[in-house]
Amino acid sequence: MSPDTGHPASQVQVPAPGGGRLWAERSGAGRPVVLLHGSGMDSRLWDAVVPALSRHHDVIRYDARGLGRSTDPEQPFDDVEDLRAVLDHFGLPSAALVGLSMGGETALDFALAHPGRVDSLGLVGASVSGHDWPPSPETAAYAQARRQGDAAALAELELSVWAAMGRTAPGGELIATMVAENAARRLVSEHFLAGAPARPAEPRLGEVTAPTLVVHGDRDHPEIAAIAHRLAADIPGAHGHLVPDADHYLPLRTPERLTDLLLAHLR
Repeated sequence: MSPDTGHPASQVQVPAPGGGRLWAERSGAGRPVVLLHGSGMDSRLWDAVVPALSRHHDVIRYDARGLGRSTDPEQPFDDVEDLRAVLDHFGLPSAALVGLSMGGETALDFALAHPGRVDSLGLVGASVSGHDWPPSPETAAYAQARRQGDAAALAELELSVWAAMGRTAPGGELIATMVAENAARRLVSEHFLAGAPARPAEPRLGEVTAPTLVVHGDRDHPEIAAIAHRLAADIPGAHGHLVPDADHYLPLRTPERLTDLLLAHLR
């Protein structure tokens, strides 16, 4: 990409609040969009979306603290403050935020804390702070794996619960690689991750002012579907879309459909 058509793809290390570095990549031109991945993943989640999205937008993606190519935390940290550090590093007064799962939760918390800095929201298979997840064998198994520091069990759960379409579906090999490479580091980063915000988002959805797109896959976890319906109903003016043939890793399962939805929303 030549300089007069936008930012050539460049990788940087963003100083993280309290120490450490956040790996980030910037590419494309146009209105800025920041992509946030989910827990136990990294920014490779967006590999199949970035090329098309960056033809129309200034796209920034980064690895959350202690995941991917970012450094491990050594003290408590806040994902919302890390997102603010990324925006500040790139000199962006505001941007569109697109987040999956934990990344969607962070984007929503940020939009409530800093509404003037969020141009629009794309919430993809998003979780939401303040949501009371019902007890289940899956949540009990996750809790046990965390207590025991069992990275292998955590990775196996991640794939069985959230990547239900399996390794042979689109993106399956990359999903398995990301999960395996991040499982042990996830246990460390989650230990230092600050808890839910003092004012959780779920009871405050009516305060969201950014135009919001809510997307989830038809083969995602049932509780993610319940959250998506709540987000679409309670965020003023939000639009909800159900994407067929996609589990929780929607950006790798159906990247073309997701990109089309995002481009229509972000224009």
